[in-house]
Amino acid sequence: MSNTPLAIARREMLARSSLGFGSLACSALLDQAKAGGMIERHLSPKVRNIIFLFMEGGVSQVDSFDYKPMLEKHHGKDPRKEIGQLEKTQFESIGKVFKSPWNFQRRGQTGAWISDLFPRVSEMADELCIIKSMTSRFPEHTSANFFLHSGTGLQGRPSMGAWASYGLGSDNDNLPGYIVLNGGQIPSGGLDCFSNGFLPATARGSLLNAIGAPLANVTPNERGAHSQALKRRLVGHLNQQSPAISRELEAAIANYELAARMQLAVPEVMSLEGESQSIRRLYGLDAEYQHTRTYARQCLIARRLVERGVRFVELTIPMVNGFQRWDAHGDIARNHGDNARAVDQPIAGLLKDLRSRGMLDETLVLWSGEFGRTPFAQGGSGRDHNEHGFSLWMAGGGIRPGISHGETDQWGYKAVSGRLEIHDLHATLLHLLGVDHKAFTHRFGGRDIRLTDVHGRVVKELLA
Repeated sequence: MSNTPLAIARREMLARSSLGFGSLACSALLDQAKAGGMIERHLSPKVRNIIFLFMEGGVSQVDSFDYKPMLEKHHGKDPRKEIGQLEKTQFESIGKVFKSPWNFQRRGQTGAWISDLFPRVSEMADELCIIKSMTSRFPEHTSANFFLHSGTGLQGRPSMGAWASYGLGSDNDNLPGYIVLNGGQIPSGGLDCFSNGFLPATARGSLLNAIGAPLANVTPNERGAHSQALKRRLVGHLNQQSPAISRELEAAIANYELAARMQLAVPEVMSLEGESQSIRRLYGLDAEYQHTRTYARQCLIARRLVERGVRFVELTIPMVNGFQRWDAHGDIARNHGDNARAVDQPIAGLLKDLRSRGMLDETLVLWSGEFGRTPFAQGGSGRDHNEHGFSLWMAGGGIRPGISHGETDQWGYKAVSGRLEIHDLHATLLHLLGVDHKAFTHRFGGRDIRLTDVHGRVVKELLA
């Protein structure tokens, strides 16, 4: 970019004028933003949108979706004698074989084994595609969170939501392609879990608070829309005067313009006043438990966002039991019980609502934590981290409903059949969006980089 007074003036105007955009505009730092673009889909898409229900902390598979009678039979025994070779755990606190505090029952017409931990979600068993053989490469929260989101355990790489937004954009000009609804618990790793990394700044996850003000400075500084429009028009005019404008500045300007449009769009989409009482009850907005109400609001807003064309919506969890999350190193009955109570009804409500509106066929719902937990106890009543085999589920467009994929061993410890990696999950998600994960790359550091790196396969066994 030429170092002319006009160019400097424009840069200074953009840098110094908030235009009332607040923290969202700050994500478009001029020295980081790079121009991005849409891609043509390689395949016929099965879904338009993805809703990611991130259960941070590590939900225990043997207490939720992976029934193991052996834990009941050998409860209280030495796992070294019963299970055999044990891998090093995060905290090296290996207690006795530990049966689940919850009963398992067969659910739906398919007879899927799901515990009483999720009574409302269990009602939707025939919609779920349960994966029981997912694995991670990291037993520690931060690295595992990065890995689940970006396919690498390193900080600052683009998340899957950023890749989806970068490649496919949003179907709504007034809302970004990737939105994160914060229920109160920012995951370990912080906002870098939603990073754009080396992708354009416009691909970064835009954080909206489910409770209180959704976005800092969402109200324009100008007295009226006319004055704000004049200021934006002036910036646009200055932009057109310089033929040497950089791609970085173009991307930054695009973020500013989007932020301005969001000032009108965000309050509308976050307001639930127009929703019926039946819908509010369905999600649990009238629930006695505070955290159920919080997550109900997140789930309902998520439906409203995908309804309006947002490509990728991610939900964090409410701050149940402080910062404990699903990280049940002790008293798993209380930890998992309280967290499940917060999310169970809202998730079931979301699935039912999407289905009744005909939206489930074009929306994929993904439920997952970053890893699972051990079949043996930690501290007598908790479980340690377990990356060797855990459960997640998907529901919606392009996915075979009512099936289970893969198995862990008889203890629920390690994946032994149908073993999958996070790269396989990412490849499958992109496939459902109509994108070939091997062909979808971005040039950075002298090479073409993709979400799945050099790994990953589309898990065709899961596809409808």
